[in-house]
Amino acid sequence: MNKKDNFLVAQFGRAVGLKGELKLNLHTDFPEQFVKGRVLNTDRGNLEIENYNPKRGLIKIVGINTPEDAKKLTNAKIYSNLEETKEYCKLDKDQFFWFDLIGLNVVENEEILGVVKDIQRLPQCDYLQIVTSKDLVDKKMPKSFLIPYLPNFISKVDLENRTIYVINAKDILEAS
Repeated sequence: MNKKDNFLVAQFGRAVGLKGELKLNLHTDFPEQFVKGRVLNTDRGNLEIENYNPKRGLIKIVGINTPEDAKKLTNAKIYSNLEETKEYCKLDKDQFFWFDLIGLNVVENEEILGVVKDIQRLPQCDYLQIVTSKDLVDKKMPKSFLIPYLPNFISKVDLENRTIYVINAKDILEAS
């Protein structure tokens, strides 16, 4: 597996207790992917989950049975790839993985405003970072802007046609 195909989903924190448990610091919205028996791809090698307690935020790894052994894993990064994520993380209707949204065209009233470059998580909501299309940059519009991922701005996501249809987004662009 190429490193570029992997993305960070969690990181081990400090050792907790006497049985080798670790605090698990999540970088994902899908804690349900940490199931007993799953082999985790980490920067310290592959590790198998013995147990995960989401309420306490603790994870136990097979073969790690002492605080001293657990401390050796502190700060280790846990990675996933697209296939594993789709296998272990179930989405509700009209939910999408960020990696599916990045690269999609953003269209309002049949005009391409740009392409989703990144997604930023801010306290209020997630924002799509849009790189403005060349036509709009030529009209002295900013090179990029943010659209809140909210129903009053996002009308439809069409993965098949690689397009996000938006409303009121051009007003944000013009105000930038």
